[in-house]
Amino acid sequence: MNLPLVAILRGVTPDEILAIADEIVGAGITRIEVPLNSPEPLVSIAKLAHHCAEKHDGRILVGAGTVLTAEEVREVHAAGGRLVVSPNADVEVVHETRRLDMVSMPGIVTPTEAFAALAAGASGLKLFPATQVGIVNMKAMQAVLPPGTELYAVGGIGADNFAEWRAAGVHGAGLGSALYTPGLSAEQVGERARTLVAAWNAASN
Repeated sequence: MNLPLVAILRGVTPDEILAIADEIVGAGITRIEVPLNSPEPLVSIAKLAHHCAEKHDGRILVGAGTVLTAEEVREVHAAGGRLVVSPNADVEVVHETRRLDMVSMPGIVTPTEAFAALAAGASGLKLFPATQVGIVNMKAMQAVLPPGTELYAVGGIGADNFAEWRAAGVHGAGLGSALYTPGLSAEQVGERARTLVAAWNAASN
């Protein structure tokens, strides 16, 4: 089952990325994002992309978060990443991501940003920060977005409020500090991942 959950590993290091990723994949999460403000992020992405291609048959979508420029998109692509996530909706970043046949998930808060990102070719939208936008405003935005638009809530989303957001119609979620913070062991991250996956599945039933 391809869960619509993205693991956000902000602060992860190249030395620990593979053990942590294996725990996350083992829990059922198949999309992993290494934010570019992590230590040596491109090294981590390159190691992870190679590892997942060999060990997980290429079924894991690996990429970067906090991607702010078209040049950074190209660097992520060269490292083997295939997912580009941004906190904002930069049209040039979206265009370059799609030109390289990568998955584009720009951050949006307003309908204006959402439609601009979709017009540029965004694969899905990152509602960020989700708790600031709120469920009422998200539902109002969904009423005007094209049918089938994938909207991922990021920021303040976790096991304690999955059910509320799922009931409101959000498609997926990005898991940041609820899943990983620097200093956690791979086993601890795995335990969190399993708890989050169980909570998401429960909220989806």
